[in-house]
Amino acid sequence: MKIKKDDTVVVISGKDKGKTGKVKKVLPKKNKVVVEGVNMQTKHAKATQKSPAEIKHIEGPIDASNVMYYDAKEKKGSRIGYKFENGKKVRVSKKSGTVID
Repeated sequence: MKIKKDDTVVVISGKDKGKTGKVKKVLPKKNKVVVEGVNMQTKHAKATQKSPAEIKHIEGPIDASNVMYYDAKEKKGSRIGYKFENGKKVRVSKKSGTVID
């Protein structure tokens, strides 16, 4: 999976198309990512002795194929490639050619 936690991504399809956000969680077995402020879902929490009933709005997972790495230099989404630098495999933005990590 080319997207990692704390990457900034842009949504390229679905109801939240065009939104950008930071990746909070990566679920590689399901090929999904959780992005801040994207795919908001409503969860109803029942009242307990310690907390009252409430309606929570949390981010749901979206498929990794629906997001693209956001290249801050180009201000657009970019594909990710790999190359070796000093014997280490690093991720590279295909649009600008900059090393990501």
